[in-house]
Amino acid sequence: MNIKSTQNNKKNNAGNILKLCYCLIFIFLLTGTNISTAQNTNSSNKSNETKLEAKVTGLNYICIHVLQLEKTLKLYREILGFKLSDAEILQGKGVEGMLVLKLKANDLTINLSITAPEYKNTIGPVGNTNHNHFMLKVNDIGPIGDKLKEEGYELENENYVRDKYTFFVGPNGEIVGLSAW
Repeated sequence: MNIKSTQNNKKNNAGNILKLCYCLIFIFLLTGTNISTAQNTNSSNKSNETKLEAKVTGLNYICIHVLQLEKTLKLYREILGFKLSDAEILQGKGVEGMLVLKLKANDLTINLSITAPEYKNTIGPVGNTNHNHFMLKVNDIGPIGDKLKEEGYELENENYVRDKYTFFVGPNGEIVGLSAW
């Protein structure tokens, strides 16, 4: 029984990692292309005022919920060459005592999230802080959050304009974070 459960967990973890890899490739393709800035010209004033369209401006970080600390550190630090840049213990509802190790490789940051023991097996959906996700930088979260809601996406943080962040589940089950800070 234990072996079957371990195999299922490995398959689920492998599937989640594969989804994350596909998302990263997609993001790198998007950020690697030259996307022009939308402009609005006020023809009645014949001015060249421009208004930037709300959009993604980059990848803020990737967060991985750690289940096997030693193997995770070996992979990211020893094999992939990430360096520890910071560590933080979070406080608050659902994250009490969570340790976040921030690893950097050039301009890419990966957060390794190690939860308090009572939350160890609670990797979950949006609204649960213990989930694998990537956080995108945006230049204006309000219009993007509004468009997501119009399209039927459920946002984890309804105060996204004030708080400057939120999470939602993409069409492939990927958890996407948006951050304006």
